[in-house]
Amino acid sequence: MAVLISILSLQAFADEPQAGKELEIKLTGNQSYLHVIHKGQSVRVQRVQDPEYVLKGYYAKTARKCPPFCLQPMQVDPRVATVGEVELFDFMQTTLRDDRGFLIDARTPEWFERGTIPGSINIPFTVLSKVGTPENDDALKLFGGKSRGEVGAFSRKLEKMGIINSEGKTDKWDFSNAKELVLWCNGPECGQSPRAIKGLLSVGYPANKIFYYRGGMQLWQLWGLTTVVPEG
Repeated sequence: MAVLISILSLQAFADEPQAGKELEIKLTGNQSYLHVIHKGQSVRVQRVQDPEYVLKGYYAKTARKCPPFCLQPMQVDPRVATVGEVELFDFMQTTLRDDRGFLIDARTPEWFERGTIPGSINIPFTVLSKVGTPENDDALKLFGGKSRGEVGAFSRKLEKMGIINSEGKTDKWDFSNAKELVLWCNGPECGQSPRAIKGLLSVGYPANKIFYYRGGMQLWQLWGLTTVVPEG
């Protein structure tokens, strides 16, 4: 599906200095922008160049009823690393670019259609947290998991004893070649990606291959970063 650059990123492009001049508001101290493939198209991720830019609309709200909009812990699980924007930039330019991982928008499709972080695919938390469903199985296979079928009791016992390699393997799944995942949702008050992460952990997905972008769409837009929306 074709995508349109959001108003936010159009403003960034409009404010961009002429060719040959560096952007004044960069991603990091030594990087002005990056490119990421989103639905087959190259999208440039940069920040709005207007120093007077302020966040408006839904993501500018900081007071919502809790529950359900309660601040989430910095870590979903002690085994899962939490990342910020700079780490996400690096992931986009390495792991995501090399097809070794996925950037997952864990929100419901209605939210995804309003706009998403470039390079993201939409796999809702409702899918990832419902273990054993066909949709959940399909997602795990997409991530590189392989169904083991029937595993002999003796073979499984040897695996658990460490006599034969058991890394990344459960009774049902082989995650030996599973890809790295960065999951995010609407921001620090959103519990959707944490629920998705807990669902992945519950089926034995390797915790060292799961990352949590806690800032989500709220902090992404706070920093004036590029978003994309489906055409129409």
